[in-house]
Amino acid sequence: MSRLAIITARGGSKRIPKKNIRDFCGKPILAYSIEAALSSRLFDHVMVSTDDTEIAEIAKKYGAEVPFFRSEATSGDFATTNDVLAEVLAEYEKRDMHFDVACCIYPTAPFVTAEKLKAAVEQLEASDADTLIPVVSFSYPPQRAMVVEQERLVFKYPEYLDSRSQDLQPHYHDVGQFYVFRTDRFAVNKKLMVGNILPLIVSELEVQDIDNLTDWKIAEMKYRLMTEEK
Repeated sequence: MSRLAIITARGGSKRIPKKNIRDFCGKPILAYSIEAALSSRLFDHVMVSTDDTEIAEIAKKYGAEVPFFRSEATSGDFATTNDVLAEVLAEYEKRDMHFDVACCIYPTAPFVTAEKLKAAVEQLEASDADTLIPVVSFSYPPQRAMVVEQERLVFKYPEYLDSRSQDLQPHYHDVGQFYVFRTDRFAVNKKLMVGNILPLIVSELEVQDIDNLTDWKIAEMKYRLMTEEK
Protein backbone atom coordinates (compact mmCIF):
# COMPACT_ATOMS: atom_id res chain seq x y z
CA MET A 1 0.00 0.00 0.00
CA SER A 2 1.65 3.25 -1.13
CA ARG A 3 0.79 6.41 0.78
CA LEU A 4 1.38 10.13 0.34
CA ALA A 5 1.05 12.96 2.88
CA ILE A 6 0.12 16.31 1.34
CA ILE A 7 0.45 19.39 3.55
CA THR A 8 -1.30 22.37 1.98
CA ALA A 9 0.48 25.62 2.88
CA ARG A 10 0.08 28.53 0.51
CA GLY A 11 1.45 31.99 1.24
CA GLY A 12 -0.47 35.23 1.37
CA SER A 13 -2.57 34.80 4.52
CA LYS A 14 -4.44 38.04 5.14
CA ARG A 15 -6.14 37.69 8.55
CA ILE A 16 -2.97 36.41 10.24
CA PRO A 17 0.14 37.42 8.25
CA LYS A 18 2.46 34.50 7.51
CA LYS A 19 0.00 32.28 9.38
CA ASN A 20 1.41 28.97 8.13
CA ILE A 21 4.91 29.68 9.48
CA ARG A 22 4.05 31.87 12.47
CA ASP A 23 5.61 30.78 15.77
CA PHE A 24 3.35 28.46 17.75
CA CYS A 25 4.64 27.40 21.17
CA GLY A 26 8.25 27.72 20.06
CA LYS A 27 8.38 26.71 16.40
CA PRO A 28 6.63 27.40 13.09
CA ILE A 29 3.11 26.01 13.21
CA LEU A 30 3.75 24.19 9.92
CA ALA A 31 6.41 22.10 11.65
CA TYR A 32 3.82 20.25 13.75
CA SER A 33 2.04 18.83 10.70
CA ILE A 34 5.32 17.79 9.10
CA GLU A 35 6.66 16.15 12.25
CA ALA A 36 3.43 14.25 12.88
CA ALA A 37 3.43 12.87 9.34
CA LEU A 38 7.11 11.90 9.44
CA SER A 39 7.03 10.34 12.90
CA SER A 40 4.00 8.23 11.98
CA ARG A 41 6.20 6.37 9.45
CA LEU A 42 3.08 5.79 7.37
CA PHE A 43 4.00 7.65 4.23
CA ASP A 44 6.33 7.01 1.32
CA HIS A 45 6.56 10.78 0.84
CA VAL A 46 5.65 13.77 3.01
CA MET A 47 5.32 16.82 0.77
CA VAL A 48 4.28 20.44 1.19
CA SER A 49 2.23 22.08 -1.53
CA THR A 50 3.03 25.79 -1.56
CA ASP A 51 3.53 28.80 -3.78
CA ASP A 52 5.85 30.53 -1.30
CA THR A 53 9.65 30.16 -1.24
CA GLU A 54 9.94 31.00 2.47
CA ILE A 55 7.37 28.33 3.37
CA ALA A 56 9.21 25.90 1.10
CA GLU A 57 12.52 26.49 2.88
CA ILE A 58 10.99 25.99 6.32
CA ALA A 59 9.21 22.86 5.11
CA LYS A 60 12.50 21.39 3.91
CA LYS A 61 14.21 22.36 7.16
CA TYR A 62 11.74 20.20 9.07
CA GLY A 63 12.11 17.26 6.72
CA ALA A 64 9.32 17.62 4.16
CA GLU A 65 9.72 17.49 0.40
CA VAL A 66 8.76 20.33 -1.95
CA PRO A 67 9.11 18.63 -5.35
CA PHE A 68 7.21 21.34 -7.20
CA PHE A 69 5.40 24.60 -6.54
CA ARG A 70 1.71 25.28 -6.87
CA SER A 71 0.35 26.71 -10.05
CA GLU A 72 -1.17 30.18 -10.11
CA ALA A 73 -4.60 28.57 -10.45
CA THR A 74 -4.34 26.84 -7.07
CA SER A 75 -2.62 29.71 -5.26
CA GLY A 76 -5.48 32.19 -5.21
CA ASP A 77 -8.04 32.96 -2.53
CA PHE A 78 -10.75 30.96 -4.26
CA ALA A 79 -8.82 27.74 -4.87
CA THR A 80 -10.21 24.86 -2.82
CA THR A 81 -8.46 22.04 -1.00
CA ASN A 82 -9.92 19.70 -3.62
CA ASP A 83 -8.26 21.75 -6.37
CA VAL A 84 -4.88 21.57 -4.63
CA LEU A 85 -5.09 17.82 -4.04
CA ALA A 86 -6.09 17.13 -7.63
CA GLU A 87 -3.14 19.17 -8.88
CA VAL A 88 -0.65 17.46 -6.56
CA LEU A 89 -1.78 13.97 -7.54
CA ALA A 90 -1.71 14.92 -11.23
CA GLU A 91 1.86 16.21 -10.88
CA TYR A 92 2.97 12.94 -9.30
CA GLU A 93 1.21 11.01 -12.07
CA LYS A 94 3.32 12.93 -14.58
CA ARG A 95 6.36 11.61 -12.73
CA ASP A 96 4.93 8.08 -12.90
CA MET A 97 4.37 8.05 -9.14
CA HIS A 98 1.09 6.54 -7.96
CA PHE A 99 -0.37 6.26 -4.47
CA ASP A 100 -3.19 4.14 -3.06
CA VAL A 101 -3.95 6.35 -0.08
CA ALA A 102 -3.27 10.03 0.52
CA CYS A 103 -3.59 12.17 3.61
CA CYS A 104 -4.23 15.88 3.32
CA ILE A 105 -2.94 17.66 6.42
CA TYR A 106 -3.53 21.34 7.04
CA PRO A 107 -0.47 23.42 7.99
CA THR A 108 -2.15 25.02 11.02
CA ALA A 109 -3.04 21.77 12.78
CA PRO A 110 -0.77 21.38 15.81
CA PHE A 111 -3.23 18.93 17.39
CA VAL A 112 -2.52 16.35 14.70
CA THR A 113 -0.33 13.57 16.08
CA ALA A 114 1.32 10.50 14.66
CA GLU A 115 -1.06 8.40 16.74
CA LYS A 116 -4.12 10.06 15.21
CA LEU A 117 -2.77 9.60 11.71
CA LYS A 118 -2.03 5.92 12.38
CA ALA A 119 -5.53 5.35 13.76
CA ALA A 120 -7.10 7.14 10.81
CA VAL A 121 -5.16 5.30 8.12
CA GLU A 122 -5.69 1.95 9.84
CA GLN A 123 -9.45 2.51 10.06
CA LEU A 124 -9.76 3.65 6.45
CA GLU A 125 -7.74 0.77 5.05
CA ALA A 126 -9.70 -1.77 7.12
CA SER A 127 -12.98 -0.44 5.74
CA ASP A 128 -14.66 0.06 2.38
CA ALA A 129 -14.87 3.83 2.93
CA ASP A 130 -13.67 6.39 0.39
CA THR A 131 -12.55 8.97 2.95
CA LEU A 132 -12.01 9.37 6.68
CA ILE A 133 -12.66 12.74 8.30
CA PRO A 134 -11.91 13.70 11.93
CA VAL A 135 -14.97 15.30 13.50
CA VAL A 136 -16.06 16.76 16.82
CA SER A 137 -19.55 17.05 18.25
CA PHE A 138 -21.17 20.46 18.50
CA SER A 139 -20.90 21.64 22.10
CA TYR A 140 -24.55 22.70 22.09
CA PRO A 141 -27.32 20.85 20.20
CA PRO A 142 -27.99 22.58 16.84
CA GLN A 143 -31.62 21.46 17.17
CA ARG A 144 -31.99 24.14 19.89
CA ALA A 145 -30.66 26.92 17.64
CA MET A 146 -32.33 30.32 17.56
CA VAL A 147 -32.39 32.90 14.77
CA VAL A 148 -33.25 36.59 14.67
CA GLU A 149 -36.36 37.48 12.69
CA GLN A 150 -37.75 41.01 12.73
CA GLU A 151 -35.43 41.84 15.65
CA ARG A 152 -36.81 39.00 17.77
CA LEU A 153 -35.36 35.63 18.76
CA VAL A 154 -37.26 32.60 17.47
CA PHE A 155 -36.45 28.92 17.58
CA LYS A 156 -35.26 27.63 14.24
CA TYR A 157 -36.66 24.19 15.05
CA PRO A 158 -39.65 24.76 17.38
CA GLU A 159 -40.44 21.04 17.39
CA TYR A 160 -37.44 20.61 19.73
CA LEU A 161 -38.44 23.43 22.10
CA ASP A 162 -39.23 21.10 24.99
CA SER A 163 -36.69 18.38 24.19
CA ARG A 164 -33.98 17.58 26.69
CA SER A 165 -30.46 18.09 25.34
CA GLN A 166 -29.47 14.54 26.23
CA ASP A 167 -32.34 13.17 24.13
CA LEU A 168 -31.23 14.91 20.93
CA GLN A 169 -29.07 13.19 18.33
CA PRO A 170 -25.45 14.44 18.45
CA HIS A 171 -24.33 16.47 15.45
CA TYR A 172 -20.72 16.67 14.29
CA HIS A 173 -18.56 19.00 12.23
CA ASP A 174 -15.24 18.71 10.44
CA VAL A 175 -12.37 19.73 12.72
CA GLY A 176 -10.27 21.07 9.84
CA GLN A 177 -7.09 19.13 10.61
CA PHE A 178 -6.62 16.32 8.10
CA TYR A 179 -8.37 13.94 5.69
CA VAL A 180 -7.38 10.43 4.66
CA PHE A 181 -8.69 9.21 1.31
CA ARG A 182 -8.33 6.59 -1.38
CA THR A 183 -6.85 8.26 -4.43
CA ASP A 184 -8.75 6.17 -6.96
CA ARG A 185 -12.09 7.18 -5.41
CA PHE A 186 -11.02 10.84 -5.23
CA ALA A 187 -10.10 10.73 -8.92
CA VAL A 188 -13.71 10.03 -9.84
CA ASN A 189 -15.26 13.30 -8.63
CA LYS A 190 -12.32 15.31 -7.22
CA LYS A 191 -14.15 15.93 -3.92
CA LEU A 192 -13.43 14.77 -0.37
CA MET A 193 -16.82 15.48 1.19
CA VAL A 194 -18.86 13.03 -0.89
CA GLY A 195 -19.25 9.27 -1.03
CA ASN A 196 -18.67 6.76 1.72
CA ILE A 197 -17.15 8.73 4.61
CA LEU A 198 -15.81 7.27 7.84
CA PRO A 199 -15.68 9.45 11.01
CA LEU A 200 -12.85 9.74 13.51
CA ILE A 201 -14.37 11.41 16.58
CA VAL A 202 -11.92 13.57 18.53
CA SER A 203 -12.07 15.55 21.77
CA GLU A 204 -13.10 19.20 21.77
CA LEU A 205 -9.95 19.92 23.77
CA GLU A 206 -7.93 19.01 20.69
CA VAL A 207 -9.86 21.15 18.22
CA GLN A 208 -9.55 24.86 17.50
CA ASP A 209 -10.28 26.90 14.39
CA ILE A 210 -7.53 29.48 13.96
CA ASP A 211 -8.95 32.42 12.07
CA ASN A 212 -7.65 35.32 14.16
CA LEU A 213 -5.13 36.09 16.90
CA THR A 214 -7.61 35.30 19.68
CA ASP A 215 -8.11 31.84 18.17
CA TRP A 216 -4.32 31.50 18.03
CA LYS A 217 -3.94 32.19 21.76
CA ILE A 218 -6.72 29.74 22.62
CA ALA A 219 -5.08 27.09 20.43
CA GLU A 220 -1.75 27.57 22.22
CA MET A 221 -3.45 27.17 25.60
CA LYS A 222 -5.22 24.00 24.47
CA TYR A 223 -1.98 22.64 23.00
CA ARG A 224 -0.07 23.23 26.24
CA LEU A 225 -2.87 21.53 28.17
CA MET A 226 -2.83 18.56 25.80
CA THR A 227 0.95 18.12 26.03
CA GLU A 228 0.92 18.49 29.81
CA GLU A 229 -1.70 15.75 30.11
CA LYS A 230 0.45 13.44 27.99
